[in-house]
Amino acid sequence: MLTHGATLVFICAILAGTTYAVANRADPRSGPGADEAEHGDGAPATAQIVALDECDPASFNAALGESGGGFCHNVALAALGYATTLSDLFAKAAAGTPDPGWDFEPDHSTIHKGALLSVVNQGGEPHTFTEVKRFGGGFIPDLNHGEPIVSECEGGFANVEVARTRIVQGSRIDVGNLPKGKHLFQCCIHPWMRTEVEVK
Repeated sequence: MLTHGATLVFICAILAGTTYAVANRADPRSGPGADEAEHGDGAPATAQIVALDECDPASFNAALGESGGGFCHNVALAALGYATTLSDLFAKAAAGTPDPGWDFEPDHSTIHKGALLSVVNQGGEPHTFTEVKRFGGGFIPDLNHGEPIVSECEGGFANVEVARTRIVQGSRIDVGNLPKGKHLFQCCIHPWMRTEVEVK
């Protein structure tokens, strides 16, 4: 008979496998036939970037509000110690060692002109996916480790250009029509969440 902890780990393993299988199922817009037909070299017609974090619901929701089901929706197994408290998140950023659990994956993507970039928030709290000219600080100075706020993040969500790049937990935004060249994207809340997209 399985213990409570072993049962929880077993259930999480099943859910992780299911999530992986669903995320990697064939998509008629981006299957091998569509890729080769459109691009001729196997590059995807749709590329996915995933926003991740490990927010601790107890500390985040106590500080940031619990209305509407809470600010942080735990996806990080906080009961087993796999979550970061709000104070630890700020302390790590201030020390110049931001929490690696807050991340965009992959760090680099190559797509063809005309391909769709689909950004999915599988973390527990909101993020932004904001294109910037250069990487730098976001609109929360205490998370910037001394980096100046990049102009594209100034004003936070009061700036409609920032607000329209927000992705709440469990949602996605699609970015299309990127011109050829290198594009830099970062989260304006957690500025160490960064990714580069090369459009060929």
